[in-house]
Amino acid sequence: MSEQSLIGAFETPPQDAARAFRAALEALARPGTLHGIKGGQAPAPVSEAAASLLLTLCDPETPLCLMGAHDTREIRDWIAFQIGAPIVGPAKAMFALGTWDALQPVTVFPIGTAEYPDRSTTLIVEMETLSQDGAQLTGPGIETTASLSLPALEPFQKNAMLFPLGLDFYFTSGTQIAGLPRSTKVEAN
Repeated sequence: MSEQSLIGAFETPPQDAARAFRAALEALARPGTLHGIKGGQAPAPVSEAAASLLLTLCDPETPLCLMGAHDTREIRDWIAFQIGAPIVGPAKAMFALGTWDALQPVTVFPIGTAEYPDRSTTLIVEMETLSQDGAQLTGPGIETTASLSLPALEPFQKNAMLFPLGLDFYFTSGTQIAGLPRSTKVEAN
């Protein structure tokens, strides 16, 4: 286990985790809004926002899938030491981490069942940048419309048609997150 895996937890875990959890909730409750989230330090290329989400939302009971450049020995060691989440393939994941391209096709992730729609995967999509422009969003938590820079349109449009089944998404960049729940409708702007 490398030295990098031993560092990177929250400095003040109760307060930092509470702030990160609040940001995570706000991001999904208000799609299209950007929220600051910081404190987690994982090996590259994991952003501070993604590390903070993992520290807050994952534990030994939440199987995690790492995709592409995010699936390294250093990141696996960090997760084992800091979180304890089991690393699994896409079909068993409750959470998945990677870039948009690495997470393709998103259809390999569970979308829940009619009896248990909550048994789906939440994807943490690492982005170069996040901005409140691009695709037009409507749905719960959005007064009229909102905009968010998304890596594609069609997969999110198809995902919304599956509601109440489907995937939920967090987009991370640096110390910012945005959320896109399965109930949000996405259109070209």
